[in-house]
Amino acid sequence: MEVKRPLILVSNDDGYLAKGINDLISFIRPLGEVVVVAPDSARSGSGCAITANLPVHYQLVEKDIDLSIYKCTGTPTDCVKLSLHTILNGRKPDVIVSGINHGDNSATNVHYSGTMGVVIEGCLNGIPSIGFSICSHNPDVDFANTQPFIVDIVKKVIEKGLPTATCLNVNFPNEEIIGLKVCEQAKGYWTQEWEPCPRKGDENYFWLTGKFVDIEPENANNDRWALHHGYGAITPIQVDLTNHTFIKELSNWF
Repeated sequence: MEVKRPLILVSNDDGYLAKGINDLISFIRPLGEVVVVAPDSARSGSGCAITANLPVHYQLVEKDIDLSIYKCTGTPTDCVKLSLHTILNGRKPDVIVSGINHGDNSATNVHYSGTMGVVIEGCLNGIPSIGFSICSHNPDVDFANTQPFIVDIVKKVIEKGLPTATCLNVNFPNEEIIGLKVCEQAKGYWTQEWEPCPRKGDENYFWLTGKFVDIEPENANNDRWALHHGYGAITPIQVDLTNHTFIKELSNWF
């Protein structure tokens, strides 16, 4: 009897031509049937944005044995929604994998990340979902060191699943990876976020930039510490944003 192979949905926010997603495809292709639905160009920083003011179009760009690649005019979240609604023809993925993102998504970056927008949308639909990122914005960065870790993580999630409303945010250092470390999200904030770039005498133009301030740089339990010490950081993320410990006190206010 033929054994049914796992269905793996892949997306990202750097676009379907990015090196990160194409290396990811090659890493996980032996694990199952891979369907890629990714933006037609970069959508970095789009978070969980959806397209509500324009129609969204998708197109098949490559078809092979157990591999289909589509490009989509929408956001990363749109790619997942459209996949589940139409492209997969009613089939539910065994796992959704996003990345490999060019640039890390540790700490509060998870809130801005289109890479994690894919993962959160999958999680909201009850599908085990994982985001992978590396600490480099180089479009030609070497992802080879991440391969054995990515394959191991994806295999384990397919086998074991994830708790309800929980997904994984995985970040790798851009250097030798000495192992994996399960972490909490680092606490911090961005500062010096805008750099002036005047245009034709108009000074009201700015480039988004910034410097991350880590409030607990010596906290060995957080993802930033792990990355700075050569570990791949695995952070379990919950999509329930309720502050359950504050409910009772808040109820007393009202």
